[in-house]
Amino acid sequence: MTGLKKKRRIQIVALTAVALVLSTGLIGYAMRDGINLYRSPSQVLEQPPAQSEVFRMGGLVQEGSIQRGDGEQIRFVVRDGLASVPVTFTGVLPDLFEEEQGMIGTGRYINGTFEASEILAKHDETYMPKEVVDTLKEQGVYQEPEES
Repeated sequence: MTGLKKKRRIQIVALTAVALVLSTGLIGYAMRDGINLYRSPSQVLEQPPAQSEVFRMGGLVQEGSIQRGDGEQIRFVVRDGLASVPVTFTGVLPDLFEEEQGMIGTGRYINGTFEASEILAKHDETYMPKEVVDTLKEQGVYQEPEES
């Protein structure tokens, strides 16, 4: 009788382990499209991602680079102090989107241009996304915002 109980426990533990591995795999598979890595413009140019990879890129909008095209098409350049990457975006930009301000975009890097599907801008005059601040600090070009 004890041999049967021991065998039954081993079967339950094995079945639980298989179910755990299977559920973890399914969760990872389902989340693969929801995970977007952050890259700075210099990281994008050093190691260009695959054209099919969706990622986030952030930096400062280069002064004088915003060009409005037909309809809602907008072109501009994002820089991080070491490198600059041209960006295209079709849609409505956030109200606080400006030159020399921080932004983060989600999209793909295709033929040397970041094609953004979403653009996020700062919240107020002093806010800049943490990833952008960290990148600029690493490169020694970050300047603390002036107190008003």
